[in-house]
Amino acid sequence: MCENRQKIFLVGTGMGTEETMTGQAAAAICGADCLIGAGRMLETVRKMESVEGRPVFAEYRSREILSYIRSHPEYEKIAVLFSGDTGFYSGAKELAELLQKEMPECGVQMVPGIASVIYLAARLGTSWEDAALVSLHGKEEYFIQTVSRNRKTFLLLGGRDTGKRVLARLKEYGMDEVVLHVGTRLSYPDERIHSGRAEEFGDTDLDGLSVVLAENPFPNLSACCHMPDEEFIRGNVPMTKEEVRAVSIAALGLTENAVVYDIGAGTGSVSVEAARSGDGIRVYAVEKNPEAVSLICENRKKFCTDGICVVRGEAPEALEGLEAPTHVFIGGSSGNLKVILQTILERSPEARIVINAISLETVREVIEAAEEGLLRDARITQITASRARRLGGYHLMTGQNPVYIISAGGRRRV
Repeated sequence: MCENRQKIFLVGTGMGTEETMTGQAAAAICGADCLIGAGRMLETVRKMESVEGRPVFAEYRSREILSYIRSHPEYEKIAVLFSGDTGFYSGAKELAELLQKEMPECGVQMVPGIASVIYLAARLGTSWEDAALVSLHGKEEYFIQTVSRNRKTFLLLGGRDTGKRVLARLKEYGMDEVVLHVGTRLSYPDERIHSGRAEEFGDTDLDGLSVVLAENPFPNLSACCHMPDEEFIRGNVPMTKEEVRAVSIAALGLTENAVVYDIGAGTGSVSVEAARSGDGIRVYAVEKNPEAVSLICENRKKFCTDGICVVRGEAPEALEGLEAPTHVFIGGSSGNLKVILQTILERSPEARIVINAISLETVREVIEAAEEGLLRDARITQITASRARRLGGYHLMTGQNPVYIISAGGRRRV
C-alpha cells in the first residue's frame, strides 16, 4: 500500500555529468525526498548543491528498489536514477512494470534523458534515425549481419571483453571496409572519440561502457533472402536446390526472433537463407559430416550470417542443450526421423516443422509419423523443377529430382 500516495520518478540522468542532464531531470532530482540509483549516478547528483544531505540508497536491482520503497512510506517523492534515457535499453522499463504490478496506487513518471547514441551522433555531426541499433551490453549478441546490411549501425558495448570480441568478429568476417567511430567516457573530461578500421584498434580500446558507430560504405541492401545455388561454397556435399529452398523457407513461415533448427544442414544453404530472413533470427545448423561442417562455416562467413551456430553431431543427441526451437527444417535425419520429432515436440509442442524427402522410404516414415501424431495437420507438396541447358543451337529442359516438402505444426493462424 502507498499510504501517502508516493510518487516515483524514474529519471534518465543522461551521459553521467550534470551538464548533460535535462532541466526536467534536474527538477525531479532536486524535488525528491530520497534518491536511489547505482553508485555512478549517485556520485554525479551528490555534486548538486540542491541535493546536499538528501538520503540516498545505492542500488540498481529492481526487486531491491521495490523493497526499499515499500519500507520507506515517509518519502513522498522518490527519484530513481538511470543512465542515459529511460526508454533506451534501460532498467527503467523493468522497474516501471514491477511498480505498476506490485504498487499500483503509487504514481510512476518517466523522465527522459540524453542517450549515448544521441550524444555520439551529435559529436560526430551525423544523424541516428537512419541507423540500426544493437546492444551488446552484458550479453552475447549477433551484429555482423546487421552491420553488413546497414550503412550505419550503433553498437552499445559493455561487459568484460565485449570490445575485444567485436574487433575479432569484424576481422574474422573480413569487414575491412567498415569504419568504426568509438566513443568512450562520453561527456566526461577524459572523453575520447577515435575513428578507424578494426585493425587500427587495440584489444582494450573498446573497453568499458563504449558506444560505436560502424559505417559500412558498401552495405548489402538486398531485400530478398534467397540466393542462387552457384553463390554457395559447395564442395562434394549435397545441397538443397534453390527452387526447393524457396518453397521450404516459405513453408516454415519464419517470424521475428525465430529460433531455427536446420537438421542435416549440409552446405548450410537453408541455414543461410533462414538467417538472412531477419537480423533477430538464430539458426542452429546441425550436421555430422566433417566436410559439411567446414562448408557451413565457410558459407556463414561468406554471407555474414553470424546468427548461425554450427552444431557438430547427429540428431537427436546433438540437440541436447540447445534452446527450444520455434521452427525446424529437417533435410536429413539418418533414419532417426521419429525420434527427432519426439525430441522436438517434447521441447516445443508448437514448433513449425518442415521436412524435405527425396526417397519414397522417407515419405513412408513421414506418413507413419503423421499417423502417430508427431506431425500435426501435415501437408505434403511435391515439387519438380526443370532447368534449361544448351545443346547445340537448342535449349532443352532437364528435370531435377522430385522432392516432397512436408510441413506441419506451428501456431494456428487466424
